[in-house]
Amino acid sequence: MAWRRSPDSLIQLFADALPDDSRIERRRMFGYPCAFTGGNLFAGLHQESFIVRLSEADRTRAKAQHGARSFEPMPGRSMREYVVLPDAILTDRRKLSSWLRRALDYAGDLPAKSPKKAKIAPTKAKSAQLKQVR
Repeated sequence: MAWRRSPDSLIQLFADALPDDSRIERRRMFGYPCAFTGGNLFAGLHQESFIVRLSEADRTRAKAQHGARSFEPMPGRSMREYVVLPDAILTDRRKLSSWLRRALDYAGDLPAKSPKKAKIAPTKAKSAQLKQVR
């Protein structure tokens, strides 16, 4: 199943809506714009969805009061702490800023992830050594 590119308008909204905060690192994940803090994803796009990572209380509130839904990148594969923000929030800049701030603060309180070490391919000499050992 091929994923669809996010609409340009949603990409622009995402870029404009992120708070100006030095803790934020913008990068792509699976080709979609995302925002991280301490190595933890707190907001991003997936196809036509604007997703945020929230505490359990905030997820419950977003669902009950605004109609947010659990994020499932593939049917039946829910990402536990993430919700898709509904249009009612996306079209209200003040509400969107508030939910992004909640997501940033929640992810900012999580333990930071250490950077992954790059995998280095063995040199020819090391490969020859490994073959002799076997």
